[in-house]
Amino acid sequence: MITGQWFDPPNESRWWFDSGSLALDFAYTGALAGNPETLHSPADLGRWLAARFPRIDPELSERELSDALGFRAAIAQLALAAADDEELPAPQIDVINLFAALADLPPVLPGGTRQAGASRGRPTQALSSIARDAVTTFGPESRSRIRACAAEDCPLVYLDTSRSGNRRWCSMQRCGNRAKVRAHRARSTR
Repeated sequence: MITGQWFDPPNESRWWFDSGSLALDFAYTGALAGNPETLHSPADLGRWLAARFPRIDPELSERELSDALGFRAAIAQLALAAADDEELPAPQIDVINLFAALADLPPVLPGGTRQAGASRGRPTQALSSIARDAVTTFGPESRSRIRACAAEDCPLVYLDTSRSGNRRWCSMQRCGNRAKVRAHRARSTR
């Protein structure tokens, strides 16, 4: 599964952030780390989902948007609790489990001649797929790899998917580079 998205913060250059998790990517559409809200309408959510799940119908209702925003908030709260090594709050776990229990998008092997599985999925199925990613992300196998960026001025949280499990920065191109520049300047002024 491909993860990551472009961040376009005010007064900063656009940069790529790979959170390591589809669920965390969804949380970063506005509910996590002070990011600007990007899902203002059902059409915004439809576009975001369609970019990640090309076989879904991007048409959503206001109710589906409202449900998705509540789901997104639950993911954000779990991410922050996990990054702080706190107990995960039960009400948010219940929200994740509720969405994960819905039918998700079935996998389809391309190249067949029959039309089974060729219909467009519903956005709720895409949200269920995100919830199942959240179950894996916050589960016992991965939870210990949810980290906060080591930069003091960065509130971002990510799933460390590196082989060695020692990722320190939200992005080497952003916070990692800034830290290296500060360290170099500190050594140069001695």
